[in-house]
Amino acid sequence: MSRRGFIAGIGASLAPLGLVCPAGAQTAPSGPTPPILFGNFLLFDGTSKALRGGLHLLVEGNHIKVIATGDLTAPEGARVIDCGGRIMMPGLIDAHWHTIFAALPVPALLSADIGYVFLAASAEAERTLMRGFTTVRDLGGPSFALKQAIDEGLVTGPRIYPSGAMITTTGGHGDLRPLSDLPRSPGGALSYIERTGAANIADSADEIRLRVREQLFQGASQIKLVGGGGVASPRTTLDMFTFSEPEFRAGVEAAADRNAYVAVHAYPSDQIQRAIAAGVQCIEHGHLMDEATAMLMAKKDIWLSTQPFVSDHDAPPLTGQSRINLLQVISGTNSVYALAKEHKIKTAFGTDLLFSSAVTERQGLMLTHLARWYDNADILKMATSVNAELLAMSGPRNPYQGKLGIIEEGALADLLVVDGNPLDDITLVARPDKNFMIIMKDGKIYKDALP
Repeated sequence: MSRRGFIAGIGASLAPLGLVCPAGAQTAPSGPTPPILFGNFLLFDGTSKALRGGLHLLVEGNHIKVIATGDLTAPEGARVIDCGGRIMMPGLIDAHWHTIFAALPVPALLSADIGYVFLAASAEAERTLMRGFTTVRDLGGPSFALKQAIDEGLVTGPRIYPSGAMITTTGGHGDLRPLSDLPRSPGGALSYIERTGAANIADSADEIRLRVREQLFQGASQIKLVGGGGVASPRTTLDMFTFSEPEFRAGVEAAADRNAYVAVHAYPSDQIQRAIAAGVQCIEHGHLMDEATAMLMAKKDIWLSTQPFVSDHDAPPLTGQSRINLLQVISGTNSVYALAKEHKIKTAFGTDLLFSSAVTERQGLMLTHLARWYDNADILKMATSVNAELLAMSGPRNPYQGKLGIIEEGALADLLVVDGNPLDDITLVARPDKNFMIIMKDGKIYKDALP
């Protein structure tokens, strides 16, 4: 049996147990895909607010070969698709996702066999693609093996830009070790959570350099350092600090030596400013920043990768300190977007949905939350071409050579055909099962629901 058949057989065996929830993806061809010619569509290219009509688009291999006005002769053996006047747009990009941690609750992640965890993550990866997200930027977790399996066609899922293990301090966000693992001896045996690649504990500049280099050695496209507390870590508070400025700088320098960049998890202004002073180029979250910090980010051209958390429904049920932290984040959401917009900070869209397959279904719905601050065209641009600009910061560490988030000649062929006009009605993206008629990634069609 081929490797692809073996994986499919495992999925069929596990489906009755509820582990693999069918996402409806079509099996992509294993060999070269014949050319595909699309016609009769209106184009949102990812950058312009206006739709264009009267076009034909030819996909050859995994790239967009030609976009032509008027008639275009299909190459021999090509498949011709009439889109029925629907909207064509680039595949969506989620700039803050956790491929391994998205669907399973924390107790399962900490206690289940690692094989079960990866099989569940594989099933969720397929559902992610079927929501129209053809690319995700993974901000912490052991996603390297799943990325390889997806890229080789063994399983179905989005492109993954992996960070590898998030790097934190003892007691920082992501340190979910049991107290029985204390005290920690630098250079001593690794904890279970570190051995799985979920998080790395580093308590000195030298340890940070080591952990950064380990993630890049495994294929990380960017590095994630933790600047303070987080919602998912119940023993932390959002105001606490983790790394000192010299420790941050050690991580930034180690990443720069490999031509990669560092993204820092931080909510309040003082954490953000410390990270910026150390040379960090991207801030994750930032919900509690003040105006002075927003001005600093704009002046220094720092990226803000943030998430529109607007209610309890955007997270699994939480209690204790985690719920307190979540409510602080929700209360800061309006402020962070207002400041980002006022000061023209480069802003990426992500969801950071965790620990629940029911919550991850809100991935497209989270995008519609942005309508509180942006018009529909700017929302779609943020989730396509703008997010792609952030991905491009990986430079030579970029695992996918070619343009993403845009539909133009020579770009990678990741695209959606939408039944309805999301420029008029952004809520269409919240119902991908109904409204996304074609989902193509890398020149292969994974969903075709056209009549």
